[in-house]
Amino acid sequence: MALIVQKYGGTSVADASRILRVADRVAAARHAGNEVVVVVSAMGDSTDELLALASRVSPDPAPRELDMLLTAGERISMALLAMAIADRGATAKSFTGSQAGIITDTLHGRAKILDVRAGRISDALREGHVVIVAGFQGVSTDLDVTTLGRGGSDTTAVALAAALGAEVCEIYTDVDGVFTADPRLVPDARKLHVVSYEEMLEMAATGARVLMLRCVEYARRTGVRLHVRSSFSDAPGTWVLEEDERMEKAIISGVSYDTSEAKVTLVEVPDRPGVAARTMRLVADEGINVDMIVQNVSHHGTTDISFTVPKSDLARALRVLEQVRGEVGASGVSADGDIAKVSLVGAGMKSSPGVSATMFEALADAGINIEMISTSTIRISCVVRARDVAPAVRAIHERFKLSQEAEYRHEHPDGTAEIPVIPREVPT
Repeated sequence: MALIVQKYGGTSVADASRILRVADRVAAARHAGNEVVVVVSAMGDSTDELLALASRVSPDPAPRELDMLLTAGERISMALLAMAIADRGATAKSFTGSQAGIITDTLHGRAKILDVRAGRISDALREGHVVIVAGFQGVSTDLDVTTLGRGGSDTTAVALAAALGAEVCEIYTDVDGVFTADPRLVPDARKLHVVSYEEMLEMAATGARVLMLRCVEYARRTGVRLHVRSSFSDAPGTWVLEEDERMEKAIISGVSYDTSEAKVTLVEVPDRPGVAARTMRLVADEGINVDMIVQNVSHHGTTDISFTVPKSDLARALRVLEQVRGEVGASGVSADGDIAKVSLVGAGMKSSPGVSATMFEALADAGINIEMISTSTIRISCVVRARDVAPAVRAIHERFKLSQEAEYRHEHPDGTAEIPVIPREVPT
């Protein structure tokens, strides 16, 4: 008997018919002899509808009360699913985040999980029940209801899988898995069978929306095996696992993009020690995440410092830069929200020379200018004009032939390949 955690997103439980379909899948997993814990999101767009309702009654709702409101969506989903599962001959018990023992810090709206006290879940499993848990929520150390922020239900599922020692955490969504590019931009993008945590972290951080960054970070830290699947088919999806040296490693796993960032520039900054440090410290103190940073070569004793921030933080970032401008004597501050970041990710590129040159050539041949560049051992990111993001993704995807079978690098010095590790399937 395997213990499985399954997570179903809002589109998977968007209406009664989809809840019944999920109930069929969960009941089948239970009848196959597995212990099953299910994490559910709110139905469809109900969280957005609750947010809109809150804005109509208050221009600035108190964070504590907003969390109390938003957690109602998941409670509806879990209760309805428990009813449907019971009608399929498998007893089910539903729990809110606090009842499930999801302990968080006190930050409303984006709380972090501190501990999982899963005693009630373990008891229910021993009694033979399917356990259904409301995702996205927990209880703080001050005993207040909290929400986990964007991607919170995925993080709930991984946290429970880690606490319970689950065989696998299945993330059910409206796509078939992780693809080499967004299929809406690249129709012939190929579904990946397996990616490493490291690759998935880079893809999530650079715009891939299949899994949220926090979820992947938690899975890597705790060693939870993820299986990203479609709730609308029985086809296997994409496994996210620890990289194994016996695995063949694709040179490139995929192309991702992000249009949620803006570029800000501190113009003609005096080129002296401490200016960059002061700038970044003030930005950090405002809680603003900085992604790419470029400082130009000094000319006549001044330089420009540019960096990217989330568009949602742009106004605050500009206020910080105006403060810095006054302190250090820079000539001005500028902002550019009409940008996009295109990234190439692959564990094999760290031992494969020429990847960056090929990427830059693909963009050049498509007539796309590169404004900023950043790299890691398995990622290359370029900032381009927002209007160029779709042709940039297509050009890079085509240049690396990612629609075809992956090109592999090999670990053997003689160039022969080892047999890749195929993850063990879990009956569902």
